[in-house]
Amino acid sequence: MKILTVVGARPQFIKAGIVSKTLAARGFVETLVHTGQHYDERMSGRFFSELDIPAPHHHLGIGSSSHGAQTGRMMEQLEALILSSGHPDAMLVYGDTNSTLAGALVASKLNLPIAHVEAGLRSFNRAMPEEVNRVVTDHLSTWCFCPTATAVTNLEHEGIRSGVHLCGDVMYEATLHLAQHFASGSALMDALRRDIAPHPVTWPDGPFLLATIHRAENTDHPERFKAILDGLSMSPNPVVLPAHPRIRPMLDRLSLPPTVHIIPPVGYAVMLGLVRLASGVVTDSGGLQKEAYWLETPCITVRDETEWVETLHDGWNQLAGADPAVIGSAFGRLPTAPTKPFGFMPPRHPSERIADALMDARRS
Repeated sequence: MKILTVVGARPQFIKAGIVSKTLAARGFVETLVHTGQHYDERMSGRFFSELDIPAPHHHLGIGSSSHGAQTGRMMEQLEALILSSGHPDAMLVYGDTNSTLAGALVASKLNLPIAHVEAGLRSFNRAMPEEVNRVVTDHLSTWCFCPTATAVTNLEHEGIRSGVHLCGDVMYEATLHLAQHFASGSALMDALRRDIAPHPVTWPDGPFLLATIHRAENTDHPERFKAILDGLSMSPNPVVLPAHPRIRPMLDRLSLPPTVHIIPPVGYAVMLGLVRLASGVVTDSGGLQKEAYWLETPCITVRDETEWVETLHDGWNQLAGADPAVIGSAFGRLPTAPTKPFGFMPPRHPSERIADALMDARRS
């Protein structure tokens, strides 16, 4: 079975790093296409080497643009690639980015079956580009590989029942494996310095919070971004903020709270090490909410909703939006000890479940 896999953003690289190895072991022939949606080397190229993912067979080099223009350029190049190189048996897409949507739309126009990994997630906020991407992709997909039972239920409510598989979260496999790289804080600091060289590291003494901000709802609105910074200024501990390329222009215009330490983007293993050692995480990332939960680090989510509702149990993840007062009060409610056992533990070996379902389809 020939699979065309489309990736374009960091979380997709991580998931592909797990699934691609399993597909290769099962005899699938996979062609990996990188759209170039994340064009910064620190946000893209390093992940292929860090996660031992084979170099992509094709790099479209799309780069940054408006949502419509970026998606349209991806579709044009993906269609040309498929028509010129021969039709695969199926297209595999991940998550909820513009690369996901572009791949699904092109596949549907060319009558290619679509496999969607991380299907069924819903924020129920159609103002989020990611929500539109995931809804459309799910309704076009032949196979919907769901990470949680909640995701399966969401699809059922939308009338999607055929081809739905509860397989678990492939990010869980990567998190548990890579989080063990750094046994001590000193080992992590050494790796961090190597990771962001030649940039110097000014690191706070004692406990710290880790923050990440990258979603359009926060980065495209300066007043909302500033409100989040105001909330971070209320942290009882210094805040370390790896700067996503989207926030760089605003960082140049705004006055940062003195407790916020900006560092360049870091690799995935180092990020997991930071999550593991941090006293708390402040983020708008869906993936980081899960990783903090699995690594037993409390989280504050600077969004008004989350697709990962399971992480909200026992207050381990708190929704704070972009309200400085709510963010500030959430710091005072961070759990100090995990509630065991955690309820949100995905099924094991999700990549095997994905491969099993695709193999069954090949036999039928």
